[in-house]
Amino acid sequence: MERRMIIALTAIGALVAAGCSSSSGGGSSSSTTSSASTSGASAATTSCVASIGMEGVLTGPAAVVGQEQLHFAELALTSDNLANKTNITLFQGDTQLGPAEAVTVTQQFISNPKIVAVVGPVGSQQVEAVGPLMARAGMAFISGSATVAALTTGKYPTFFRTVSKDSVQGPQDASYIVKTLHSKALMIVDDQEVYSTGLVSAMVPIFTAAGITVDHESVQQTTTDFSSLVAKVTPAMTVVVLPWQVAANAQQFGRNLAQQHKTAVIFGTDGLFSPGTFTIAGSYVSSFGPDITAIPADAAIARAALHKYGSFGTFGPPTFAATHVVDEAIASVCKAGQTPSRSNVLATIKNTNEPTSILGQPISFTSHGDLVNGRFFLFKITSTGKYQLIPGS
Repeated sequence: MERRMIIALTAIGALVAAGCSSSSGGGSSSSTTSSASTSGASAATTSCVASIGMEGVLTGPAAVVGQEQLHFAELALTSDNLANKTNITLFQGDTQLGPAEAVTVTQQFISNPKIVAVVGPVGSQQVEAVGPLMARAGMAFISGSATVAALTTGKYPTFFRTVSKDSVQGPQDASYIVKTLHSKALMIVDDQEVYSTGLVSAMVPIFTAAGITVDHESVQQTTTDFSSLVAKVTPAMTVVVLPWQVAANAQQFGRNLAQQHKTAVIFGTDGLFSPGTFTIAGSYVSSFGPDITAIPADAAIARAALHKYGSFGTFGPPTFAATHVVDEAIASVCKAGQTPSRSNVLATIKNTNEPTSILGQPISFTSHGDLVNGRFFLFKITSTGKYQLIPGS
């Protein structure tokens, strides 16, 4: 695996030098359009042919996240096809961050016999919606962003993730608020989605045990004006915790705080990690992924991503890792003289043991699909809107 990763990095460097164009398959109204991510595949001279699906938030308020994930999936696919001499193509499915839409996309993927595995979906609520369908189809699916702890209790036997889970994130973030921010009173607001309510459940007991007064509020994810909610923030509340997924909502919440001259600090979870969208100075954001621009071994990947797609955050790299795992599984099946299928690709993914990865750590999975030794990272937003990693987080 390590040698293949080095070859893939070399291939990425070659792509940057060649100034390759975007391979996005955008512009179609279909929820599952075949991506043109075959710029590398078309050059591959091999009989190792397979297709994978990618479920992402490609349109709507959170599309900035989904597009970043799609770009990194395409980047991984192109480099892996070149490195492994495979011909793997990508089908895109737009979930719009909705469980019902994710079910529709999943049904379309399952009905397509060419698709042997899926990358995504982005959110935990979509994983819960499609998990039973994927299990019945024997289809492996790997998310680079779904973090609810309950997803890996065994009820979704074909699910994997390349990020850690909220049972790690929630306590880690809550402990930082208690030990470093020294809040005596705070507000925590869920957006009525399973991702959000799960994090609230993990964090509130730690706050109450520390003697912090907690005001737990709830809003709909579709809310766009938080003036009435901000009005409830008292001078004693020094922190407002927002375990949300729509960064634009957190930005508006911050504007409403400023309009009402409230000074509480916003603490967001990984769903709000969106440089360029959520930029409220002094806020904190945790993330399941590292800043790969600070990892020397990822220099070629970072340059390629910047060259092809512009700036990016931490949502893309874990999806790159997820796509790479699927690509390597398909290549391994072919090297064993077999035709890639859902069953043998699933079996190979279960045995993944990559000594290094774009995430700066090895990748292997527990029996229930969790990333072994996964962790979260904490960032603070500077006055210029930059996300600055907090050392040791």
